[in-house]
Amino acid sequence: MKKITQKRIDAFKQHLVNEEKSAATIEKYIRDISAFLMWLGVRGVDKQAVLEYKAYIVENYKPASVNSVLSSLNSFFSYNEWYDCRVKSLKIQKQIFASTEKELTKAEYQRLLSAARSKNNERLYFLMQTICSSGIRVSELRFITVEAVKTGVANINCKGKHRQVFIPRALCKTLTKYIREQKIT
Repeated sequence: MKKITQKRIDAFKQHLVNEEKSAATIEKYIRDISAFLMWLGVRGVDKQAVLEYKAYIVENYKPASVNSVLSSLNSFFSYNEWYDCRVKSLKIQKQIFASTEKELTKAEYQRLLSAARSKNNERLYFLMQTICSSGIRVSELRFITVEAVKTGVANINCKGKHRQVFIPRALCKTLTKYIREQKIT
């Protein structure tokens, strides 16, 4: 019968340190394993127990959180060579578009622009227009360069991901005027 002991948890924790996992990742893995151990009680670990725990967390957590916990457990099981205890993650269909609750309405967008204008903050005004018109993230603003405005395309390389973002023609015109007025090179 397989048992999760403090000695096994400590050894796994050291393994994660040696694998150069971040402190937050290590803390999360250990927390997930400890939560499973608490749920398990005096029972030993087997595939059936893990499947029951999976059903329990599916009922109580969002799918991405369930997969995160299962990843922690599967990693622990692999480390201990308990391959028969590993379970599959949930299949999550990738959302192509954000939910409507996360979208700004046109009225909210206009209020943001008006607030920037009323504070005579032209830079903020154009930043808001750029973010909202192109759909970029705040961290990607640095890729909206003079060259990108001239070509209408920003090549974004952020967090190890590369993508091209097209800048709408009307925004290019507006930004070109701002660039000229501010003598930005």
